[in-house]
Amino acid sequence: MFSRIARPTATLARSLSTSSQNNAKVAVLGASGGIGQPLSLLLKNSPLVSQLSLFDIAHTPGVAADLSHIETRAHVTGYMGPDQLGDALKGCEVVVIPAGVPRKPGMTRDDLFNTNATIVATLADACARHCPQAMICIISNPVNSTIPITSEIMKKHGVYNPNRVFGVTTLDIVRANTFVAELKGLDPARVNVPVVGGHAGKTIIPLISQCTPKVEFPADQLSALTARIQEAGTEVVKAKAGAGSATLSMAYAGARFTFSLLDAMNGKEGVVECAFVRSEETDCKYFSTPLLLGKNGIEKNLGLGKISAFEEKLVAEAMDELKGSIKKGEDFAAKMK
Repeated sequence: MFSRIARPTATLARSLSTSSQNNAKVAVLGASGGIGQPLSLLLKNSPLVSQLSLFDIAHTPGVAADLSHIETRAHVTGYMGPDQLGDALKGCEVVVIPAGVPRKPGMTRDDLFNTNATIVATLADACARHCPQAMICIISNPVNSTIPITSEIMKKHGVYNPNRVFGVTTLDIVRANTFVAELKGLDPARVNVPVVGGHAGKTIIPLISQCTPKVEFPADQLSALTARIQEAGTEVVKAKAGAGSATLSMAYAGARFTFSLLDAMNGKEGVVECAFVRSEETDCKYFSTPLLLGKNGIEKNLGLGKISAFEEKLVAEAMDELKGSIKKGEDFAAKMK
């Protein structure tokens, strides 16, 4: 099946040099933050973006002014504060949301819940009002809960389309590709490891058995590799020693996903990326699997495919935590006025 062998097509390098032109208006909500600034820079560099709308609660005019001097076609505008949020979103076809607080050492992604849940709910509400047809790409953690929150808020406004709401898990794939390539002496740009499940700890399930090119590891090395992919975010949090979490690699991964989505919206065929979405593939309401993207978002969920006994066990072990995080998000949204 082509989805198992085709590398997601819009890697960053390609997207910066692609000859296809699109006139997409893209918004970044949380554009002044640690992820938002490098993400906005990467989007500004792409010929797929014609208008870049930047929003945050502080510093956005400066970020927008700085980026606006770059000699690429995207026209940049900055918006600051709740009163300008609606204007930031008008006419947007893709909205990328990295807004929220980052993890500090000792924190889990779930520890961010109370602060980030409120932020995401507020921004999702604004998207429902001002750009209900846009593709919504959520980076804000905990993604396992913020995607159910976003979905429930969109439902309240009667504009929910499950094919247009994505939890960006691309960093897990990027990390898996890099770590496998390092162990096997391969070019990471030519490695593709699907990562399924969710986007926290043991819910992150790399399908090494489906890696292209095909790779094999002894059981102990496979177990250690899987654990490293699952805890790679914590690796960065610890290394930054209180100065934040993964921002640069997350910006790269967020840009990669956005470019893939824009390519697909622009008519490119065979664009496949994993993302955390509404799903019927398992008994979890939301689950990340490889998705064939198209002009209207998800064209086809490609499912889990054939997985190993080791991976089946990982999926089974992730279910309770994933269901709990999903319910937590849904319960939070239900209480919102």
